Amino acid sequence: MDGQRSSKVIWTVKYAVLNIAYFVAFCTVHAYAAVYLLDCGFTNTQVGVLLAVANILSAVIQPVIAGIIDRQGWLTNRRFILISVATIMAGSALLMVVGKNRAVVFIIYVIIYMIQFAYQPVMTALCFEYQKSGCDIWYGLARGLGSAGFAVTAAIIGGAVEKNGVFILPVVNVAAMAVSLGVLLLFRKPVGVNGSSIEQSAGNGATKEVKAHNKISSFVRTYPAFAVFLIATVCFFFAHNMINDFMIQIIRNLGGGEKELGYANFLQAILELPVMAGIGVILKKISAKNLLLVSGTAFFVKILILYFAVNMAGLFVSQSVQLFAYAVFIPAAAYYVSSTMEEFDQVKGQAFITSAITIGGVFSNLTSGAILDHFGVHTMLLGGCIVCLAGVLTAFAAMTKLPHHV
Repeated sequence: MDGQRSSKVIWTVKYAVLNIAYFVAFCTVHAYAAVYLLDCGFTNTQVGVLLAVANILSAVIQPVIAGIIDRQGWLTNRRFILISVATIMAGSALLMVVGKNRAVVFIIYVIIYMIQFAYQPVMTALCFEYQKSGCDIWYGLARGLGSAGFAVTAAIIGGAVEKNGVFILPVVNVAAMAVSLGVLLLFRKPVGVNGSSIEQSAGNGATKEVKAHNKISSFVRTYPAFAVFLIATVCFFFAHNMINDFMIQIIRNLGGGEKELGYANFLQAILELPVMAGIGVILKKISAKNLLLVSGTAFFVKILILYFAVNMAGLFVSQSVQLFAYAVFIPAAAYYVSSTMEEFDQVKGQAFITSAITIGGVFSNLTSGAILDHFGVHTMLLGGCIVCLAGVLTAFAAMTKLPHHV
């Protein structure tokens, strides 16, 4: 028993460090994207275009990479993460050299932003892969500690940027990726199983061969509720990304600055830890399907509160709703995929979730920056409220009216 407990601690610590390092860099790359790019001379519209390009490329590449990994060939979850980490590290180092050359910054930032989103679902799939191979990992706690890493970084980095300038951001990225590389070298599965198909009981003593549904049409027919829910996810994260990508402009409109941006990001991220750590207990009482509906409703409430906010207090109340929105959505989606999909569809399932999140970011980036430049913060947030409400209605239709597995 002590040996099992010790093994669980070791594997959870290693996976938690991977998550912490990932979200430290995620904070500097994503939460501070507008701060960094505006300082480099980009307009709000140009920032939106850059992030849209990065999100489009990420949305395209994620299912492709997932399909390759699901074939159980050379490209494993771990190897793809290694490649991604090394690329982000190199790109961040280049940003430290090129300064404010907008053309070069555009290309490098697109690559970093794209790859960082692309390997997020693979991180989740890595955990479930290792769990099924006998590595006892407390997913919720490790993922929650990743959010805590984001929170601490957000609390510190705002003041650091005000004091030292935006070029401290790529320095933090390089350090975080160096930690990731070190942990990944120690993150080796003791027993591996290869193959592109498995046999499962057909319920009558016979067996049936189960293969990956690598064609999108086949995947959608097999998981109709999930497929429609992805549309709702796009709507949720249209609003979510609108808030996160243009948070500095929202805060300035309410009388704050970079330091308040750090506090706001800290608040919403630190609230994720207790929910994610306790998701296993919560799932014993509420199904993953129903938790996804709770989170979708919370995304709408969050942006609605922000729409009516008149000062920083209103913004902090809005950020507190993260406790029921993003904090519930991410682990609930991971467990939903793990529990409803065939083994060799699960990397794709995680990737489709992240692709939907990314596509929501694309639509947000393409519209929010331009609306902000021409009509202001209030109009931008109103658009977010409308789209998010449409997502809530779509989610309830998908999860309550359609089958989850055919």
